[in-house]
Formats: sequence, C-alpha cells, structure tokens
Amino acid sequence: MDKKAAILERAGREGIRFLRLQFTDILGVIKNVEVPDRQFADALDGQVLFDGSSIEGFVRIEESDMYLKPDLDTFQVLPWPDPGGAKVAGITCDIANPDGSPFAGCPRSTLKRAIARAHDAGFRMVAGPEAEFFLFQRRDGSPTTITHDTAGYFDLAPVDQGEDVRREIVLALEQMGFTVEAAHHEVAPGQHEVDFRYDDVLRTADNISSFRFVVKNVALRNGLHATFMPKPIYGVNGSGMHTHQTLLRGKANAFFDAKGENQLSATCLHYVAGLLRHARAYCAVTNPLVNSYKRLVPGHEAPTAVAWSERNRSPLVRVPAARGDATRVELRLPDPSCNPYLALAVMLRAGLDGVEQQLDPGPPVNKNIFTMSHRERRHLRIDDLPATLSEALDELEKSDLVKDALGEHIVEHFLAAKRGEWDEYIRHVSPWERDRYLGVY
Repeated sequence: MDKKAAILERAGREGIRFLRLQFTDILGVIKNVEVPDRQFADALDGQVLFDGSSIEGFVRIEESDMYLKPDLDTFQVLPWPDPGGAKVAGITCDIANPDGSPFAGCPRSTLKRAIARAHDAGFRMVAGPEAEFFLFQRRDGSPTTITHDTAGYFDLAPVDQGEDVRREIVLALEQMGFTVEAAHHEVAPGQHEVDFRYDDVLRTADNISSFRFVVKNVALRNGLHATFMPKPIYGVNGSGMHTHQTLLRGKANAFFDAKGENQLSATCLHYVAGLLRHARAYCAVTNPLVNSYKRLVPGHEAPTAVAWSERNRSPLVRVPAARGDATRVELRLPDPSCNPYLALAVMLRAGLDGVEQQLDPGPPVNKNIFTMSHRERRHLRIDDLPATLSEALDELEKSDLVKDALGEHIVEHFLAAKRGEWDEYIRHVSPWERDRYLGVY
C-alpha cells in the first residue's frame, strides 16, 4: 500500500473528518487550510490552492494563487477533536507556484536547499532543540504575565504547579508520534522545557512547529497562556532554544574522532568555526524579535559573545561531554520565536561553510566569559553578538552566505518586515522612559 492509500485508509478507519494542511509564513507563524474528508484525496495530491497574497512575505495580489504540496511522511492525528467532536489530522506542506515549481518564499523549501548542499558534500544533519516557554495566567480571556507558580530549575509539585500541564503536553506529543526524552521546570517561575528526540533536520523543523502548536493549545485548555516570547519578564531568565546538531557521514558521526584532540574530528572543529564566523549575520534569523535582544544580556545564562567551549555554558557554542555517536555541538543562541526552517537552514549553511573552508575556531574559552573584563575579551579576540535587532539586520545585509542561504525573495521580505518592526519600536515611548525621565527633566 502506498503512502497516500495508507493515509486514506487510516482516515476512514479512525473516522477523521478534517485535514489541516499546515505551513509557515516567513516569520514562522503556523498557518493552515482545512479540508473536509471528501477532499482528502485531492489534498494529498497537492491540488489545494490558497491565496498567497494574504500571507506575510509571500506574493503580490496579482500573483496570489499558490499550491500546498503535502509531505505524506508528516501526517499526524491531532490528540483532541474539534468543538463538535470531529477528529482532525494535520499534514505539513511545501508551497508551490501554479506551475508546480517550489515557491521561492517557502521556508521549508529553503531548508531543503541547505540539506541538498550538505548531501552534495557527503553529510546529513541531525538536530535536537531545547525549546523553552512560559505558562502565564489568563484574566478576562486575555494573557497576563502573572505566573502560576514560584518554582525554579527541576522543582517538583506543589511548588511546580505546571507539572500536570507538562504531562498533558507530553501525552499529546506522544499521541502525535513524538519521542519525548524529558520535561521539567526551568530556572524562572512559570518557565518550562520539553525535550524531544533529535531527528533529521527537516523533521526537526516540522516538529518544532507542531510542538509550539501543541503547547499553546494544551495551555489554553487548562486556562493558561503559553508564550515562546524570548524575554517576557524583566530580571529573570529568558526562553532559549538551544540547538544540538551533528553531521553524519553515512551512519557515522562525522564529529567524533577517537584519535583526535578531545576526541573531536577536524570536521567538528571546522563546523564550530563556521557557526562562530557567521553568528553575527545569522543572529537576525535565529533571534528575530526586538524582544530577542533583551534575552541576550549578561547574567541570565544566554550567550553574549562569539566564542566556543567544551566545559562552560557562557559561550555561543558548547561541545557537550558525550562522545561516540552522541558527539554534537550545541548552539545556545537561538530563541523559540524563530522560524525553525530558516533558523536551521542558516545554522547548517554556516557550519558547512566552516567545513568547506576548513576554518579554525581557535582554542576553546573555558573561563566564564560573563566575568571577564573588556580587556580580557579583546585579548582573546572575542566578538560581541549584536545588541539590537537593528544591528543584527545590518549584519545580515552584509553577509553573502546568509543571504544566499535564505534566497533573494525571503531576504527582501524578511528585512522589510523586521525593519518595520524596529522602526515602530524605536518610536514607542515605554513606561520605563516615563518612570525614568518624566519627573526629572
């Protein structure tokens, strides 16, 4: 039985009434077109049209017709019915032009191009994210920033009152085919993390998108609001999405070398060097909000400097202690507001460039960078990450590699959207400014 026939058979057997054709816009917001069961066959053949002119960064009104081409391997039955009790399934789609060619603004196709480049070089990337989020109370139907607990890292109930919600999230994810490895309370009150198993990079991006959808829905069903906003509360840790990544050559881990220094291969070190060299340029993609840069400040475990380490967690890139098949690098920069397809695409291209150019990452920095003086950092040639979204966008515009990874269409529309966001932000007068200046000047 082919994949389409298997999906149709399962849909009939399980009484699935609706199918959500899911995709993301350039900013990473999940979208969908829903079809009833009588349209399943046409939908699985990629015959469903939608109006691309209504989606952020897609096309002009005169170029509006786009096709949704489902990836049949991504079919999932959602763990809850619709309000009327009907079963609903979802499937992730690529976006195609009317002639069937890949749409230049499709984030998933962008990642596929990076995967193809890795394949041509003899590699396959696997990745595993650690996406953090906050659970807040709702009041009169609107989200607040009032947490429902006062717990901290790895705390238990009754201090951790999000325990039951996390378990419900895990159960929902497992019903959808995820392999969840761990779930726990994070450092800040109301902050949580659920880790799912690493996978091929395309599947990982699909899983991140589905994960955010599930977390938000389970929270809402429990009267709470889940947010992946990087820094919703002043003075506490923000939410990151540390991304563990490895290149495989065939089935072998290309980052492990039993005879190498610290058992790391030259490929691993070159890959780390690529992540470092291009970090200031891809930062706008992995950390795409004005608010993202409120997280990237000293004192809250988020990186602020372009460096790597084998031991401590203050640099941008860390190489965890595990070796053998588990050898990997951890990029600590991304946050969970990013478009996962674009973020993983630029990470992969940056690392691959390091491998292709045989770049040297320099010696690891195994001292806490947060406690270093400015002079020490300069002596070690440790650059700072961009301090604002505007600075990060400037770096992106100067990077041929990141622009090539994203493609002209996405670069144009991403920059336009983010420049507009920055312009609106700098014109806004915040409560902090009024509190600080109104009575003094």
